[in-house]
Amino acid sequence: MSMKFSGQVALVTGAGAGIGRATALAFAEQGLKVVVADIDLAAAEAVAKTIVDAGGQAFCVRCDVTRDAEVQAMLDAARERFGRVDYAFNNAGIEIEKGKLAEGSEAEFDAIMGVNVKGVWLCMKHQLPLMLAQGGGVIVNTASVAGLGAAPKMSIYSASKHAVIGLTKSAAIEYAKKGIRVNAVCPAVIDTDMFRRAYEADPRKAEFAAAMHPVGRVGKVEEIAAAVLYLCSDGAAFTTGHALAVDGGATAI
Repeated sequence: MSMKFSGQVALVTGAGAGIGRATALAFAEQGLKVVVADIDLAAAEAVAKTIVDAGGQAFCVRCDVTRDAEVQAMLDAARERFGRVDYAFNNAGIEIEKGKLAEGSEAEFDAIMGVNVKGVWLCMKHQLPLMLAQGGGVIVNTASVAGLGAAPKMSIYSASKHAVIGLTKSAAIEYAKKGIRVNAVCPAVIDTDMFRRAYEADPRKAEFAAAMHPVGRVGKVEEIAAAVLYLCSDGAAFTTGHALAVDGGATAI
């Protein structure tokens, strides 16, 4: 079944690299106009240029999702440029934790919760009124398999992703009769620049990461993008409040 979309404008945060970049490009390939948002403006500009050079429509905006005014400005810019936002992929996130819970710092806690939880909350806070005014929309938030269970030595990160799923499910119920669907995508280990930096010094860690997944490899950014587009598409019209694991079978063990 080919994906069909009722709307025409998609917004992606954290779109400068990795999963966000792949998803922005995938939206554009489907003919949607794309708002490319990232805290790294140069990276966002590069993605928007790639879309435009391929014949699509896109523009970029710098946004720190932890700042209310910047999130509001991002939505204002999207509305001014394209008139609406039909699909929002709240993907911006960070992962900086490397130790057991008692070894974490307050600074780490504030940084991770600020981007991963407050950032998603602020984005939905400003996206939902716009979608209500235009008669509907779809939101997908990036959670993680770490939000579906335990993640040793990543307790703060895990807690932040559990929180994203909680925000997702609550918003889905609140707006279910308003024409707005809200879901989350939960990737396992994905082959991104972040992943490569983490494991390039020790190939054994990369092998271990691949072995974590029953399929025997880490995921591809395009595979997460495909899941996001499915959740946004008309094919998922009866799906809301769902946390979709895209994990090579890891959570089935």
